[in-house]
Amino acid sequence: MCDGCGSPGEVAASRPRAVQGTAVDPISLEPVDEVVITTLVDNSYDALMDDVGPARRARNATIPKVDAPQFVDGQTHTGLLAEHGFSALVTTRRGGISHTVLFDTGVSPTGMATNFHRLGLDAGDIEVVVLSHGHFDHAGGLTGLVELRGRSGLPLAVHPLVWSRRRFAVPDQPAWELPTLSRSTLEAEGLEVIERRQPSLLLDGSLLITGEVDRTTDFERGLPHHEAWRAGQWEPDPTILDEQALVVHVRGKGLVVLTGCGHAGAVNIARYALRLTGVDRLHGLLGGFHLTGAAFEPIIEPTVAAFIDMAPDVLVPAHCTGWKAQHRLAAALPDAFVPNAVGTSFVMAGV
Repeated sequence: MCDGCGSPGEVAASRPRAVQGTAVDPISLEPVDEVVITTLVDNSYDALMDDVGPARRARNATIPKVDAPQFVDGQTHTGLLAEHGFSALVTTRRGGISHTVLFDTGVSPTGMATNFHRLGLDAGDIEVVVLSHGHFDHAGGLTGLVELRGRSGLPLAVHPLVWSRRRFAVPDQPAWELPTLSRSTLEAEGLEVIERRQPSLLLDGSLLITGEVDRTTDFERGLPHHEAWRAGQWEPDPTILDEQALVVHVRGKGLVVLTGCGHAGAVNIARYALRLTGVDRLHGLLGGFHLTGAAFEPIIEPTVAAFIDMAPDVLVPAHCTGWKAQHRLAAALPDAFVPNAVGTSFVMAGV
């Protein structure tokens, strides 16, 4: 991926893992009539963005004012909070039945909850929380969620490795240890932790958690210099095996796939979702693709080529995708590309 960006052990650990055995019998993911994905946390907010394609933008005029004594009426508009993290509210509808899932929670304890409140959403609608992986910029808002809902026994679906102690060890720089999730604390706050490595169907079979993603491309090799504490020592952990995605099948359109950071590789994730379900059409891919920075710029072009081949109808590279990759994807797939912003709701209906 780049010259000199990993030790021999790291390089070995980052190689794609062969798919074991024959393809899994297709998982029967029930088609839905509509899915609405609302961005609660992302790296950008733009109050002047227009609606485009399936994207419906939050308007400043609809967001509650806050106290500000320097203005004549003592109040002002603030819009929504942007921060380096990701969180989305996913609501599916099949017939007259709707289900709602919270996917990731952002980076700060209050950011996701603040935006949730300002958007006028009802936290009581959330039936389950799914964490894409254990990094703090996706799990930081769990405390705010508890404050929104109270200790109500909400299920939290995770991969078993989300509790891993991790750090970045870049040569010639001090090691940076990341915050580590505490299972006991989350359970004490009323969350019911459910651990699974395998794919899982949720809520009447209308949503799928991929579980561990098969690594089948030769260019998506994970996160260099990322390590995990195992058996009393730091070891290379470029693959971040707890990375998982959320999948919905929109009737007559194909799959909509939501990623957190895409550490498993955005192409790997999309292909794996198609393989798991037996659905042959990628309708939409939204979320972080992690293509920013010098280590990842060399894989922008093969990623773009793969998405041109898959030809999604909607492509929303957010969070950690990076501006260079976003611009390249916008140029290569102009009819599919939609810029994201906090407060945007993507409404995708079936036929």
